[in-house]
Amino acid sequence: MRIAVLMKSVPDLVEDIALDEDSGQVLFDEMTYVPSEWDDQALEEALLIKEESGAEVTAVTVDTGDSDNILFTALAKGADHAVKLVGDYDPSLTNRRRAQIFADYLRDQAFDLVLSGVQAIDDIDGQVPGLVAGIMGWPHASVVTEVHSKDKGVVLRQEYAGGLVAEIEASTPLVIGIQAARKPPRYASIAKVRQVAKTQQIEEVEAESPDVPTLAVRRFYKPVASGHAEMIDGDVEEVASRIIEILQERNLLRR
Repeated sequence: MRIAVLMKSVPDLVEDIALDEDSGQVLFDEMTYVPSEWDDQALEEALLIKEESGAEVTAVTVDTGDSDNILFTALAKGADHAVKLVGDYDPSLTNRRRAQIFADYLRDQAFDLVLSGVQAIDDIDGQVPGLVAGIMGWPHASVVTEVHSKDKGVVLRQEYAGGLVAEIEASTPLVIGIQAARKPPRYASIAKVRQVAKTQQIEEVEAESPDVPTLAVRRFYKPVASGHAEMIDGDVEEVASRIIEILQERNLLRR
């Protein structure tokens, strides 16, 4: 079985978003990027399938953010191959365009299974797995927490509302959005990642930026404080009286 894991670099939430206040544009080149935590879960599930069945795992990313780091880290954790799709695009790439780039690459690669994080922290829309499947005409399942290879397909566990879980058998090829792997993602030390960077190579594949429907973002801006909270001290009667006064001052309560 050949497995592709679609990965994405996202802004590090530890730092503030770099924003040009005048133009209202995000300064993507001035931010620090880390692997999407859900994609890390998808990679771990792929590696678990590899350990069980001898599958071949390829980490694939579009060249936005810190692409080399995410791919060398995947190799250090146990991925067999790493592919970087390069072209004229930046970290502001929309999910619709990103999914098309992934699909254009995957279409000619004969993968049996495609795993991706169910969502990412910079959009939280959960669109990439479904879009890739739709473009390629493959079956799709999301919010999946466990995948096992079986015969010419897989058995997966899919979460539903209310704590319900379904066990589903599906044939391949198949696209799956991973909510969480069976085990916590394995750790790769910085030393090991650096060693891998010296001994293994990332395959670069030219990928055109497709012309697809998209939304135009006019500007970004930080929330503007428009007021403040008033803390009311005193006993119950004093607090109640002050609340009434405030409502009357704002013409929200008739005398």
